[in-house]
Amino acid sequence: MKKRVPVSQIMTKNLVTLTTKDDLVKAEALFKKNNIRHIPVVSGSAIIGMLSYTDLMRISFADAIDEDEHDVDTMVYNMFSIEQVMVKDVVSVSPATTIKEVAQFLAEKEFHALPVVDQERLVGIVTTTDLINYLVEQY
Repeated sequence: MKKRVPVSQIMTKNLVTLTTKDDLVKAEALFKKNNIRHIPVVSGSAIIGMLSYTDLMRISFADAIDEDEHDVDTMVYNMFSIEQVMVKDVVSVSPATTIKEVAQFLAEKEFHALPVVDQERLVGIVTTTDLINYLVEQY
């Protein structure tokens, strides 16, 4: 297995992002459309928070509601803003951080995605799925 490979080699670069002006209805649509579990919340090119699909599910009945009951979803989502639901104390890594360091960090923590930031500019996101795909490619 290769050593000292930077996380920039496996991170997702084509990011789906939100701003605090967006709403949770849009967030849910982006999660589902892009089949993702984490969306960075940005102000310009700087990350200010992270919204996970799990965060959204905590405040919603989305999984338990029929498609005909979309109005209930919207009503619940309109009670909260993205800023209220997102994680604000975001831990990030640099593009030069090694894949091994990222894997060790995620193994110790209770989250599954890290934004990749270069000079305060969001340049990517790395997830546990990215790590697993990288490991699979090694074998």
